[in-house]
This record gives sequence, C-alpha cells and structure tokens, in this order.
Amino acid sequence: MSQPAYLVIREGTKWSDVFRLIPGQSVTVGRAPTCQIVLKDERCSRNHVEVFVSSGQWTLRDLDSRNGTVVGDQMVHGDYTLKPGDIIRIGRTHLVFVHKLSDAFTSSGGGSSVVRRAAAAAATVAPPLPPSAMDDDSNVLSAPEPTTITHRRVKTKYLAPGEDESSGISRMGRAAAMLCRLAFELAKAPDLAAMADQALGGLAEGTQTDAGAVLLFPPNHQGEPRGDDLELIASRSATKHRYHRVSNFLASTVMREGEAVLARNVFDDSTLGSRDSQGEILATSVICAPIRRGADVFGLIHLYSTDQAIVPDPEDLEFTLAVADTVAVAVENLRRRQELAENLTRVRTENVELRERLGIRSDIIGRSAAIRQVTDEIGRAAATNSTVLIRGESGVGKELVARGVHFNSPRRDNVFVCLNCAALSADLLASELFGHERGAFTGATERKIGKFEAAHKGTLMLDEIGEMSPGLQAKFLRVLEGHPFERVGGSKPVKVDVRVIAATNRNLEQDVADGHFRRDLYFRLRVIEIVVPALRKRQEDIPMLADYFLQKFNAETGRKLRGFTPEAKEQLLKYLWPGNVRELKNVIERAVVLCRGQEIGAEDLLLTKLATAGDTEIPAAGPDTFAPVSLDDVERRHIFNTLNHTGWNKSKTAAILGIERSTLDRKIRRYQLDDASSG
Repeated sequence: MSQPAYLVIREGTKWSDVFRLIPGQSVTVGRAPTCQIVLKDERCSRNHVEVFVSSGQWTLRDLDSRNGTVVGDQMVHGDYTLKPGDIIRIGRTHLVFVHKLSDAFTSSGGGSSVVRRAAAAAATVAPPLPPSAMDDDSNVLSAPEPTTITHRRVKTKYLAPGEDESSGISRMGRAAAMLCRLAFELAKAPDLAAMADQALGGLAEGTQTDAGAVLLFPPNHQGEPRGDDLELIASRSATKHRYHRVSNFLASTVMREGEAVLARNVFDDSTLGSRDSQGEILATSVICAPIRRGADVFGLIHLYSTDQAIVPDPEDLEFTLAVADTVAVAVENLRRRQELAENLTRVRTENVELRERLGIRSDIIGRSAAIRQVTDEIGRAAATNSTVLIRGESGVGKELVARGVHFNSPRRDNVFVCLNCAALSADLLASELFGHERGAFTGATERKIGKFEAAHKGTLMLDEIGEMSPGLQAKFLRVLEGHPFERVGGSKPVKVDVRVIAATNRNLEQDVADGHFRRDLYFRLRVIEIVVPALRKRQEDIPMLADYFLQKFNAETGRKLRGFTPEAKEQLLKYLWPGNVRELKNVIERAVVLCRGQEIGAEDLLLTKLATAGDTEIPAAGPDTFAPVSLDDVERRHIFNTLNHTGWNKSKTAAILGIERSTLDRKIRRYQLDDASSG
C-alpha cells in the first residue's frame, strides 16, 4: 500500500495551502468548485488533473486540460507517475509533491529544498516558509509574511498636474490621470462659471482643439432640449477668433439623441455655424458631447479646431464624453448645493419673520389691569429656569403666554416645542414625548426622536397637561426632576436640558383630590403659576382686540373695511365670549369675509348661546322674587334644566356646561338626578 503524500500549493507569488493525499482517495484539481483542490487561475481548466494511487504509486493524470500540465520540464499527456520532489505546474500555480513535509523545507549537503526550487521556478520574490510553519497532520499551511514598506509618498502624482510623465505611459493612461485630476478640481469649484472654466482648461490640455464652450440649460428648464435654450456658461479660444456658438441644429440633435459626435471638414455655416461674419472658415472639426445625468440633460460641451494641422480624433471624443459625464455630476452637486443654500436662506428669513410676528402676538393685546399683571408675571418667569404652570379657560391665549416666557428668556435662541397632551392616546403620547426605537411597536419602522430631545436647550410646552395618564405622569415627573429617560423600546438613557411649561384649563386641585392627577407632579409643575383671565373679565380689551383682528384679516383678504357699526360694538361688549379670544378671532374673520358693506354690522357677527365655562348666567331677580338658596341648589337646578334642554344628551350637556362628561356623571349621581326629578 502506498504511503501518504502531500501537495504543497503555491498560487502566483504566495504559498496558499498544503493538501494531504490519502491512499485510496482520488483528488481532482481545477477551477470547478466541485474539485478537491480549487485553483483560481484563468489558465486552469475546470477539471484539470487527477491524482490517485495506481499499482502502489501516486499517479497524475491530465484530464484533457486546455493549456496542459507540466511536471518539471515535461508536458504530461495521459498518466504520469509522481516522484518525491516533482513540481507540477498548472498555469501560474505550482504544486510540489512530497511524501514528508520535512523533505519540502529542509536541504542536505547545501542543496536547496524542494519548495525553494519551486519558488525559483515561479520566478517570484516571495520568501519560502520555514519548517515551523508546517504541520504533518494539518491540511492547512500557515503562511505569515512580514510586512515591508516598499514606497512612501505624501501626495499622489495623479492629482498634481505638471509632474513629469513617463514616455512609456499610454495615451489612455495619461487621459485617465488627467480625468482624475479634473474631477477632483471640478468637485471643489464654488460655482458653475468656475466649474466650466476648469472643465475647458482640462479639455484644452487633453484634446486636439483650440476653442470651445460649456453651455447649460437654466435650472428650471422644461420641455424638449433645444439648442436655442442653452445659456453660455464659459467659453475659450486660443485663436484670433472669438468662440463661435454651436448651431441650434447640431446642439438639439446631440441632446435629443444623447450621443457625442465628432464631425470633420465642417464648412456649412447653415448647420454648424462654422464661418465668421467675413465668411472665413472657423471650424474644420467639431466635437459635441451632451452633459447628462441619467435621463436628465443639463447641456453640452462644444469643442472645435480651426487649424487644419490640429485634428481631433476618436480618442479626443472619448475624453470629451468622459469630461461631460464628470461635469454633469458637478453641475448636479452645485445646483443641489445652491438649492440647499437658497432653502436655508429662505428658512432663516421665514424664521426671522415668524419671530417678529410671534413677538407681536406674544405681547398679549390689551391694556386692562388683568393683562398688565399677566405681562409682569411673564417677565418675572422668563428670567428664571423654573417650571411654569399656565391656567385659564380654552382660547384665552395660554400658548401665547408660553411663547412670551420663552422668547424673553435666555433660551430665546433655541427651539420652542409645543405638544397637546389631549390629542393623543397614552401610548402615542409617550412616543411623542420620549421617542421610540425601531421595532418598539407595530409601525415603528425607524427610530424617532421625542419632543424632549427635540427641545434640548430650549422650551417644551405641554398643553392640556391634565389629560396625561397617571402612568405617564410618573415617568414625566422623573424627567422633570432631572433624571434621564429611555425611548420607548430602548435601553440607552437619554438626558436633556429642557424648560417645561405646562398649561391646563382643568381644575387640577379637584383632579388631585379625585386621584386623577399625581399630587407630587402637581406641586412640581406649580413652581410659577400664571392665570390668564377670560375675555369677559377684561371687557375693556375687546375693542382693541377686535380692531387688531379686523386689520389682520383686511390685509389677508385684501378687503378695506373701515370698522364696526355702533350696534356691532355694543354687541361685542355685551357678549360673554365663552370661547374667549379664539372665538373673537374667528367671529371677526367670518365677518370680514362675508360682510357686504363698508363696516361690520351686528348682523355680520355670528354669536352663540353657549354658556361660559366658568360662569353661570342667572337672571337678575328683583327684591320681590328673590329667594335665598345654596350654591348646590343653584348648580343642581341649572344642571337639571340643561339636561332637560338637551333631551338628556349628556355629551351635549357637558359641552354647554363647559365640564367633562365624567364630571357631569359625578354631579348627576351626587344630586341624584334623573329624568323624573323635579326642579
């Protein structure tokens, strides 16, 4: 029985593997992945040779390979009996056949080892492996090679025009290096004109032309590309003649068909515009290349030669087309950069205008004592970093007060973020406040930054804070205390610097007593409290507000209404405004839009009969009809009458009374009301 043997494999300049040959097993060598030894050599056939035991000897069989197999200096045809030390050459790959690995890497009598001889046969400079790198019982060759720095260079020569180029470099190689340098310069161009000049400079150096130009469409060009729509961005001429523009016919043809063209012996001025005003021939050869990016055509590059001794060839056409494609990328990047700059300028301008407008509206309009007190409280609160609780009925302008606090505070240069807690469910509110990680819940396809993170270094206003669920109140309280939080579905702590302003129209004290609002959160929010009065409690401000909204909607609609009739002014003052300033604004807007006269009359004012949220209208009673009763009796009678008025529609009754449906249910139980009750 034949003894085990090894094939030490060298591919190219590196030793890559050792394969152990086992008697009784046939081994195939080739490019096919099904071979036991796979060689990545284009000169190796898919199934190149087979190694097997025959008559007790290891035998190599060539499998009709395309480029043949060489053992030593002998071309193998058919079978070949292998001897220890044989070097098998398949393409650029060498396989050394040995019975013992020690025979491959040791030498006696000063002779070289088999592996060293194989390396010499491969004419490589790769160092042979030491015997310690081999293991007789391993199929893998560990082939560490020391790292050697062979060259050092600070700057690449390909981006340094003017360096000497070897005469052995092909024209294509020089063009590629030139194109590389040109693309680098185009990317640094600050505007289209500079970019076009850079491109023409590279084309003058890389093509056999003496004049040319870069022509582009305007940024918002629509329709079929036409030559007469092109704008000249930059041109050059190395002759006594100035640049002569490309004809509309040729430009339109090149851009429509999307192909660069090289035309010679151009004499027809009617098609190519090749003569000057005196009829002298200007162009003997012309190159036109479209500047395109996908399906978008930005313009074209037009080059021509006026010297019959300088004739561009197809290589010049190739180079011009490459430059045109590079210019297209530069044009797209410059236009995007310009668009971003314009958008940024517009946003900054809008931001300034918005802040100016907010500054006007944040100074709550009015001269009453109640408004002067609110203004003073805004100034005192703005100077601190304390939490502010703003209270008042719906529509009184709690958000304007919050903005006033923010824009008069040291945080004025940072963001102001507002979130209505009543508009979202508990889970969505948690996601909006604290953000969520991708996959936190169904539909969470991306990470989302919450309002707390978005308001970092700024102010976060939470409107309708009383609607926040008890579970979320606990997490919200920890953040108010300065603790970090985690996004929904996340584990990484997030810490932010945010000033919180809360607003509510609810009776938080009653909610605390009823267990709907956390007591500790109530005290944490109520560091500074600002109470915004209802509009009916500052009637002297109504005329000023009405005039302000009249001028505002006059400007927006283009109308020129002069003011209000005496009857309209009286109606505005008598009305209790259950919707407060928001209702007044909407009433004036409707009146401005629908008014048919020059002044707004009482008939133009659409007023409701809803009860106010904080007051109950009780008809004045004369001395003969007055009967003292408790407040509970008044409330019981009023609720009962309102329920009867709505046909015991509790939702509608709660809306009229300005209370929550749950509060109405409690009061019905408290007063033991039903549709059989008496007044």
